Amino acid sequence: MVQEDEVRARLEAAFPGATVQVVDSTGGGDHFDVEVVAGVFAGKPLLEQHRMVYAALGDLMARIHALALRTRTP
Repeated sequence: MVQEDEVRARLEAAFPGATVQVVDSTGGGDHFDVEVVAGVFAGKPLLEQHRMVYAALGDLMARIHALALRTRTP
């Protein structure tokens, strides 16, 4: 089981200054709605932005069943 705070902490560490919202959508610790608003995404295609988030989450991804992800620039 993954906690919202754990996901948020990883993303905030990887994207300093970003606005990060994390919601455990089912309460089971394996389905999350995540939004990351970060300047580092500027000029990058959506696929690359999402890969950056997956990389930041690292080993947590093995325990996350579903991730509804939104990324954008400020």
